[in-house]
Amino acid sequence: MLDRMVRRILHELQRDARLSVQELAARIGLSATPCWRRLKEIEKSGLIRRHTVLLDREALGLKECLLAHVSLLRHAGNTVDEFERAVLEHPEVIECYSTTGDADYILKIVVADMKAYDDFLHRHLFNMPGVANVRTAVVLREVKYDTLLPIEQGH
Repeated sequence: MLDRMVRRILHELQRDARLSVQELAARIGLSATPCWRRLKEIEKSGLIRRHTVLLDREALGLKECLLAHVSLLRHAGNTVDEFERAVLEHPEVIECYSTTGDADYILKIVVADMKAYDDFLHRHLFNMPGVANVRTAVVLREVKYDTLLPIEQGH
């Protein structure tokens, strides 16, 4: 069970992971030393996977965002493991979800342009182990893109 102070720490760090312990302590109403201790406990517990920055993909020239709905031929043997390992090898795939419904997986892929996506499809995705079908949805506009988890809803 997360207490109120842990939730506040996590909330502030999700908003800005570069906060110093002193800045974090001031925002949550603790002195620096107890804040530092709490932070170390949180990190040790595994609640924080890593500290990172959120980049602007379009400013980096990655203009296209696509959602590929991938169906596998079968789920027997090592097909699933081999497919998942293959996905991990491609930095264009920034998210991968095993799903229910019409597709076995949904991949979020970012590339410079549609030509780059076509190349990725033909050189990589269609050749991944077990791939039977790929249907692509092109993202026209990102309405919400955030990494903040609703920690107040957790346990």
